[in-house]
Amino acid sequence: MTPSPSRSDLFRRLPSVDEVLRSLPPDSLIGEYGRDSVTEAARVALDSIRDKIAAGALDARELQETLDGLPGQISRLTRQMTQGSLRRVVNASGVVIHTNLGRAPLSRVALQKLAECAGGYSNLEFDLEKGERGCRDDHATHLLAQIFARQGASGAATIVVNNNAAAVFLALATLAKGGEVIVSRGELVEIGGSFRIPDIMAESGAVLREVGTTNRTRIADYEQAITEDTRLLLRVHRSNFEITGFTEQPSLAELIDLGRQRGIPVMEDLGSGAMVDISTFGVPGEPGLCDSLRAGISVVTCSGDKLLGGPQAGLISGRPDLIARLRRHPLFRALRVDKMCYAALEATLSSYLHERYAEIPLLHMLALPAADIERRCQSLADAMDSSLAAITPVRTMIGGGAAPGKSLPSFALALETPRATALARWLRHQPIPILARIENGRVLLDLRTVAVDDDAYLAERLIALQLWLDHVGAADTGEGNND
Repeated sequence: MTPSPSRSDLFRRLPSVDEVLRSLPPDSLIGEYGRDSVTEAARVALDSIRDKIAAGALDARELQETLDGLPGQISRLTRQMTQGSLRRVVNASGVVIHTNLGRAPLSRVALQKLAECAGGYSNLEFDLEKGERGCRDDHATHLLAQIFARQGASGAATIVVNNNAAAVFLALATLAKGGEVIVSRGELVEIGGSFRIPDIMAESGAVLREVGTTNRTRIADYEQAITEDTRLLLRVHRSNFEITGFTEQPSLAELIDLGRQRGIPVMEDLGSGAMVDISTFGVPGEPGLCDSLRAGISVVTCSGDKLLGGPQAGLISGRPDLIARLRRHPLFRALRVDKMCYAALEATLSSYLHERYAEIPLLHMLALPAADIERRCQSLADAMDSSLAAITPVRTMIGGGAAPGKSLPSFALALETPRATALARWLRHQPIPILARIENGRVLLDLRTVAVDDDAYLAERLIALQLWLDHVGAADTGEGNND
């Protein structure tokens, strides 16, 4: 009887990295990915085999099988290691403005404008009329001025920075550094990434002056807190939570009147950036940017990639004299946006100006009739030809720090399986990852947040999913819902 080889014998059977590289077909992987990338993948693959030998997880037969499959393993590793990590995904989660998935998708016209301006040179800071250096701040702001004028908010000026957090920071640093900012305790919010209003205020050099209580704050609380050190009255939109029940909050008009009486600017961190009446899209009660400007707000900040439906940006609009001060602040240069952001923002604003709202994916998703979504779910269920899928009514969340608690009626394809977690993971590992949600043990694919153009891809993947489930069902390992 031949004795089993020792671990030392198994280690000696391992080829060197150079031997592995010489065994690969000439100019295959190395020609496509470069010698260094393939070499690193070979090292990783061999290290993995060494670890298994050291752990006693491979015998001689298994080692030979592993070595026979080494070229394929190196090919897969090379592709994985050289692939960029940022990828397009299909959002079937049922959250329209999903911060983790990049918030609002850009429109086709925005993508075209972005490619046009970013693929070559542009007049980012060049005045074509005068033939001399221009100002990048002029881009997009002329369109905003027209939109504001149409909605009764003429005269407001605007600058653009890289997100709303930057907008708030710049405004506080410019208008309130060294002085007090009065804000209700019920508005000291924290948003994603541990961004807290008190912290950003401290970093800006402003001093927080809290008034009222968590659930009730009156205009008299602001009035009594004003001192000679007061620089701003601040209103913060509760963008990601609601306070209900025994509550009270002064209206924006009351705050603005108080600011005028005492000669103190009133600033609003609006956040969501709705550019039109969102109630016409089924989302009531969400304040809009033009609403604040019409009311006479001194400065208002908002996001470009939430309810506005454009690129990540922070818009700061309001009194021209105050906006001019913000533009002169040294921080503005550090926080300003590039040509790609201006291109996408201009294209998005152009759709608003011409009232082509259906061009903006976010508004299109909000406006989709639930009956149309149900029909799409039925088409996908028919393609599967399986009892695995059921159509179920759901609520699509607005999400993304906008319209807190608001949702829209929708329909989802519900995949019934005892392996919900593993199934959701399988969907995430597709060539274009599919993001679903798990609810009551079912995997839900809400089609309100899925582009119609992606339905064919979903159908293809769901058929493949059925085959995968048949396979794991035939070889049940008892893993249940384990990922």
